[in-house]
Formats: sequence, C-alpha cells, structure tokens
Amino acid sequence: MESRRHGLLVAPVAAAVAASRVHVGVHYPADVLAGCLLGSGSALATSRWLPRRPPAGAFAHRRAPAPALPGGAGLVVVVNAEAGSGPSADGDRIRKLLPGAEVVEPGPDEDLAAVLATAAGRARALGVRGGDGTVNAAAAQAAERGLPLAVFPGGTLNHFALDTGIGGFSQTAEAVMAGEAVGVDVARVRPAPATSGADRYFLNTFSLGIYPELIRAREELRGHAGLGAWDRWPSAAISLVRVLTTAEPFEVALNGRPKRLWLLFTGNGLYSPEGFAPYHRTQLNDGLLDVRVVTADKPLARTRLALTALTGTLAYSRVHTAVRLPSLRLTALPDGGAIAYDGETAAAPRELLLDKYPEPLAVYRRLSTGVP
Repeated sequence: MESRRHGLLVAPVAAAVAASRVHVGVHYPADVLAGCLLGSGSALATSRWLPRRPPAGAFAHRRAPAPALPGGAGLVVVVNAEAGSGPSADGDRIRKLLPGAEVVEPGPDEDLAAVLATAAGRARALGVRGGDGTVNAAAAQAAERGLPLAVFPGGTLNHFALDTGIGGFSQTAEAVMAGEAVGVDVARVRPAPATSGADRYFLNTFSLGIYPELIRAREELRGHAGLGAWDRWPSAAISLVRVLTTAEPFEVALNGRPKRLWLLFTGNGLYSPEGFAPYHRTQLNDGLLDVRVVTADKPLARTRLALTALTGTLAYSRVHTAVRLPSLRLTALPDGGAIAYDGETAAAPRELLLDKYPEPLAVYRRLSTGVP
C-alpha cells in the first residue's frame, strides 16, 4: 500500500514463511490463509483512519514566477529555533546550502513577527525554517509584500510543506537557485469593517468549536504517553470522547443562516478524506474553502458524532455537512469564543469573513517537466 517496489520484495518472503508453516506441520493451510486474510484486512481497514499520503506526482500545482537566486543571494531566512523538537543546527545547514543567503536566528526574547517583518523589508525572497505556525507568520509577510517564500520545514508535523511537496532543505535550496516555484492560495480571516483588528491568514486550516479543543487534547495525550505519529487515530479517539463529555455546542450564523454547531472546520483548499480527520491536500490553488460543519440540532447529535467519527463514517452522517465556497461570512459569534488557525489561537470577534488573498503566494519548490 505504501510502496509497490518494497512490496514486491517483501511479498515472496511472506509467502515463503506462510508455506513453511504448513510444510513443517506447525499450522493447517486454513490457519495460514486465515492469518493472511486477517493481516490484509487489518491493513485495508486501518487506511480509513490513516490514509496513505499521495505520491509527489499526484500534486496538482501550477508554476509561479520567482527570481532565481544563485547561491541564495537576496534570500533572507529566519530560523525559528523554538519550532520542532530539541536544539537545531539548521541555520548552519542553510548557510552551507545557500552561502549567499542571509540567515537570521532570533533570540528567545525577540518577537518573531517583528523579525520576519524586518527581514521581509530587505529581501528579494523571504525564507523561513520552522513548523506550520512559523510558516504561517512568514507567509503573511511574503503575501503582503509580494515576495516569494522559501520553506525549510523544521516543525513537528509540517502539514503545509508535505502538501506542497517540499521534500527537505536541499530541495528548497535547489528551487531557490533555479527560480522554480508554485502558486498557492493564502486564506484570510478578516474582521468585520466595524470591528477593530488586523487580518489573519491561514495556509492550512481554520476552526471553531470542539476541533481546537480536540487537537489540544490529542497533543497533550500523545506528549504524556510518549507516543509517536502512528498513534494518530487512537489518541484522536480517546481525546474525542474526553472532549465531548464536557463540550457545549455554539450558535453562529453562516452567510446569514443561524446554526447550532459542534464544530466548524475550514480548509485552505480541498482536504482528503471526507469526515472528521482531514489529512492531506493535492491542490493548493483552487480558490475555494473546504467548509465542514457538524450540527447540534439533530437528535442524539453528540452520540452520533462520536460513533461516526470513531468508525470513519462521519462523511455519510446527517449531522455532517461539507461544501466548497469562495468565501464564508460568520456572524453572531458567541462572546468569549476562540478561533484556531494553523496551530495558533485567538479571541473570536463577533463577525468574521473567510476568503482568499487576491494574489497567490509563490513558494519555491522543485518542479517536474509536466507541471504547467
């Protein structure tokens, strides 16, 4: 399922082991056949909750103009040493790959947003090393100034880098020197005209309701248990049950229509799979928001939400609705609520407009010959 090449190597060995169990009289043929079916069935069933990320060739990207910077001359890279896990020598790695680039490593007491703004003011292209939250802050500066962005993934999950097809530091450096880039949408969170506050941006997701609480609970559980990435579904399942026991639905008007919801999820582009645990995107410039809601006005909505989420059938439930929209207006938001976007949280104003920034952001990435 993950690699046909490796599967071709493993399959003969597995078949030989199965045959040997029968040959030496340890098991009956029916026992071995049942074991093969159980193993294969478990793998196929697991793919409902842990879907396979598509290969790089499946990404639907379009070229975007970006300057070629030999040796990285004109590129200013801000390295967030706080992102990811443990100390990092990534600044030195970037200097070796791009000796002409300026690498800025802010201290623990410096404001990252201010450092990014200063760096963007003197750069031909802005670079950033960090996780999704750090990349989000850099993308906001790059979009507003019309600069291309170079992403050096250094966070825990790196959703944006994975969905863009950025493989690592060396590939980003090669793209910078060759001037190869793709255009990606930047989604905005805009307060109402009468409301004070600046626009916020998200490259991945925006959410209201129990989704931020679920993510926070899941990460706390994984951190305390010392578990790895393989536990995505078990930790999500346990966290879902915990959050639903204390959570309360909220009232909001979506494009003027009052709703009572458990959660609202908005993706910057279409996420797969459908349902409660969106995992990846293959296109980042479709101009649409992936809006999913779970309503609280159906009978036994909380129980149905838990059961369908745990069984991977939420996409077929009547409490779940998914639509694709160019923009979404949220009004009558509850006082004291919070919004979550790309791993960051903020207080929710009474009114919001979600849409896309007018121009796509150019992100350095190595291109295949078939990319238009």
